[in-house]
Amino acid sequence: MDIRAIMAGLAFALIWSSAFTSARIIVAEAPPMLSLALRFLISGMIGVALAFAMGQRIRLTAGQWRSILIFGLCQNAIYLGLNFIAMQTVEASLASIIASSMPLLVALIGWLVLSQRLQIQGVAGLCVGFIGVAIIMGARVSGGADLYGIGLCAVAALSLAVATLTVKGASSSGNLLMVVGLQMLVGAAALAIPGVLLETWQVTWTPRLTAAFAYTTIFPGLVATVLWFWLVARIGAVKAATFHFLNPFFGVLVAAVLLGEGLGIFDYIGVVVITLGIWAVQTSRNVAQ
Repeated sequence: MDIRAIMAGLAFALIWSSAFTSARIIVAEAPPMLSLALRFLISGMIGVALAFAMGQRIRLTAGQWRSILIFGLCQNAIYLGLNFIAMQTVEASLASIIASSMPLLVALIGWLVLSQRLQIQGVAGLCVGFIGVAIIMGARVSGGADLYGIGLCAVAALSLAVATLTVKGASSSGNLLMVVGLQMLVGAAALAIPGVLLETWQVTWTPRLTAAFAYTTIFPGLVATVLWFWLVARIGAVKAATFHFLNPFFGVLVAAVLLGEGLGIFDYIGVVVITLGIWAVQTSRNVAQ
C-alpha cells in the first residue's frame, strides 16, 4: 500500500469517526431522520453543483445507477439512519466501536457471496481486530449500555458492509463527485419518508447544533465520502475497510475531547489489539480482489 493510500485512509478514518460525535450533538437537539435527510439534501446538492462546475455529467450505465441506489440506501439511509436513531441512547464512542466491526463483515460477505479470499495472515488480522472491538464493547455493555441501541448499530454495520462492496462499481465512471452527490440525494429521499411519517420537526437551534450540523454536512458528508470512493477504487474494498478498525481509537478520542465521554483501561487494551489486526491485514496480500 502506497503512502497516498495510507494518508487518505487515516484522514478518512479521523473524519468518519468524528461524525459519531457530531451526530450525538445533533440528535440531542433535533429529530434524527429528518435532520439527517436535510444534511444529505444539502450535501447532495453541493456535490452535484460542484460536479457540474468541474465538467462532470450524469452519464452512467444501468449497473452504475444500481450501485448508486444500493450505496445510497445501505450507507446513507440504513447505516447512518440507524446510527442517528441509536445515538439518542448510545454514546458516540460505542457507536464508532461497533462500526469498526464492518471489515470482518466485508471479508465474510466477500468470501461467502463473491468468492473473494484473503491469505491466512489477513484473515487472522481481521479476527484479531474484531477481538479488540469485542474487548471494548464488553466493558461498555457491562457498564449498562443500551442494548436496543447496540442492536441498531449492529444492523447498521452490516448494511455498511453491503454498501462497501458496491462502491467500486458506483465510482467506475470517473464522475466521482457526481456519484457522491447522487447517492446522497438517494439517502435524503429514503430518509425523508419515514422522517415525515414518524417524527416531528422540533429543533432547538444553538451555536453547538449549528456548528455540528455544518461540520457533518461538509466533512463526513462530502470530504470523507470522496476519500472513501477514491480509496476503495485504489486498494479494494477489503483492504480499505480495515481503516474502519481505527474508528474505536479516533471515535473514543474525539468523543472524550468534545463530549467528555470517559476512557477505561479496556478501551486502551482494545485499541492496541485492533492496531495489531490492522497491521496484519495491511501487510498481507489480497489474493482475489
